[in-house]
Amino acid sequence: MIVVMSANATEEHLKITVGHIEDLGYRAHILRGVERNVIACIGDERGKPQLLGLEVLDGVDKVMPVLAPYKLAARVKGVSRQPVPVSVNCVFGENNFCIIAGPCSVESEEQIMQAAKIVRAAGANALRGGAYKPRSSTYAFQGMGEEGLKLLALAKQETGLPIVTELMDVQQLEVVLRYADVIQVGARNMQNFSLLRELGKIRNPVLLKRGLSATVEELLMSAEYILAEGNPNVILCERGIRTYETATRNTLDLNAIPVLLERTHLPVIVDPSHGTGVARYVSPMTKAALACGADGAIIEVHPDPANALSDGNQSLDSAAFAQLMTELKPLAEAMKKEMSVKHTAR
Repeated sequence: MIVVMSANATEEHLKITVGHIEDLGYRAHILRGVERNVIACIGDERGKPQLLGLEVLDGVDKVMPVLAPYKLAARVKGVSRQPVPVSVNCVFGENNFCIIAGPCSVESEEQIMQAAKIVRAAGANALRGGAYKPRSSTYAFQGMGEEGLKLLALAKQETGLPIVTELMDVQQLEVVLRYADVIQVGARNMQNFSLLRELGKIRNPVLLKRGLSATVEELLMSAEYILAEGNPNVILCERGIRTYETATRNTLDLNAIPVLLERTHLPVIVDPSHGTGVARYVSPMTKAALACGADGAIIEVHPDPANALSDGNQSLDSAAFAQLMTELKPLAEAMKKEMSVKHTAR
């Protein structure tokens, strides 16, 4: 069940309602919206109609059953979508179209500093870079580990861009938290439920990528693991799924964007780099995602794609990324999306 509070409900009304929910044997999770708050009642509702009686409480607008298996991730009609703030210049949701950009892997201080300056100059909202890399081949470059995280921190100090980096294992969580603003869960870990539970115990935003063969519902069920542990800051990412098509690395499922926007209050972004695997397709797919209503994109940008240690084929160079950012702005305006970034001088 979902308890929708009235627009003029006070914190005291909220506290009393939560108390009644817990007295009935349910866990209460508060989802704070811009206009009103919602309380998700977690527990077995079968044969227990008592929750419906909460409508008589002061401050309660209505009590609604949620048929979807994901209670906390579900969108409630009439309740605004939940923004996920990362920094002043990077808030996912609230009609923003935020761009996370940078190289697949951190390779050296010179490379990551150059990449950070490129994406900042073009108007990116955050810097991406992998320090721990899940690779299909055990012989491929696996990342620089904590040394790579330290270089990301230097790039943040230089440019002011918040850091998005991937976490592969629970054992890495403590060290990654020292440096990362947003923790990325890659496609291969979307259903690593023990990892998701641990990420639910922190408050850093979590960028959750759709699995290679996962359905939309499975993606939302994975998000539920994080939300159920108390972390409301989840960003969903459509990054392409595996199909029979071989012309591209994956098939970027643009259908998933409007479906997710309809079913969940969580922000939805796309990864056109992994979704296509081909640099020249990244620009049109980013524009298409914006036209579909996405809240942002995560794009691979490298100072020298031809010599990148990973994913050079799908990485944009500085000129291509700058051109894409320029071309996105009039489309964002037409879609009533905001792309402006106010960087301080450095």
